[in-house]
Amino acid sequence: MTRRSTRDESGRDALLWRLQAALREASGQGVLISQAIAGRVGLNPSDLECLDLIQLKGPRTAGELARATGLTSGAITGLVDRLERAGYVAREDDPADRRRVVVRVRPESLAVLNALYAPLQAAAQDLNASYSDADLALIVGFMERNIAMARAFIEDLKAAP
Repeated sequence: MTRRSTRDESGRDALLWRLQAALREASGQGVLISQAIAGRVGLNPSDLECLDLIQLKGPRTAGELARATGLTSGAITGLVDRLERAGYVAREDDPADRRRVVVRVRPESLAVLNALYAPLQAAAQDLNASYSDADLALIVGFMERNIAMARAFIEDLKAAP
């Protein structure tokens, strides 16, 4: 982690520092939100994040979840077992290859989670309403490139000796 530069408190350097600090803080808040929500419903934060990944990307195999999260296949098996026991997911035969199993979200099981997230989602909608479509397009593009950059960074970290 780098420390804040003491030079140019009002120019581009200061703005870039504020941006990096805000991204780091937002990332940290995301982790803390996951911990708080997961704790309320008796899950681990990793379980909750994998559940969200399946919601966002659709049914996934255990191997796909392992690659997406960096967790071992054994850890993913335990994670999916916990989510299945809690009623959040179901294992099903993969329609493309019946030798494989995919994990899908059981949407009817999400009422409690949706209720916990509702105040945050409402606040986000209010915040987003204050931006123009052009502003939102810029923000979305920035976030998508940031996510791609983070994924590449993670892959580089995994590949390093």
